[in-house]
Amino acid sequence: MKFALHFIKKYPFSLICIALVWYLSIWFVLPEQVELPSINFLDKWTHFVMYGGTCSVIWIEYLRHHRQLDWENIFFWAWLMPILMGGLIELVQAYCTTNRSGEWLDWLADGVGVTLSIGVGLLAKRLFFQKG
Repeated sequence: MKFALHFIKKYPFSLICIALVWYLSIWFVLPEQVELPSINFLDKWTHFVMYGGTCSVIWIEYLRHHRQLDWENIFFWAWLMPILMGGLIELVQAYCTTNRSGEWLDWLADGVGVTLSIGVGLLAKRLFFQKG
């Protein structure tokens, strides 16, 4: 319980982003009257932005609370766990919903967004969080 409260206190925006990704991926249904623009791979771009944005928020909140990068920690929480979450969401979409389908390319787009967020995190560290 103490760990959960600590996590909520340090990473509120990250947790909100994660909850939003779950909501949009599982429960949100676009109204039928909404017409999406004709952009190639719009769905993949959406995955890329959702996961890249979420992991960028994780990086920034991490940097706000830590002087030094703990690469093992950041690898686990800001790279591995979001990629595993993306895979889990695709499985839930495929096997537990009737209005969604799980796709390997969606999971790949999630992974690309997560991986590129490392660059965002390192850039943010260099520009805004240099100590000393």
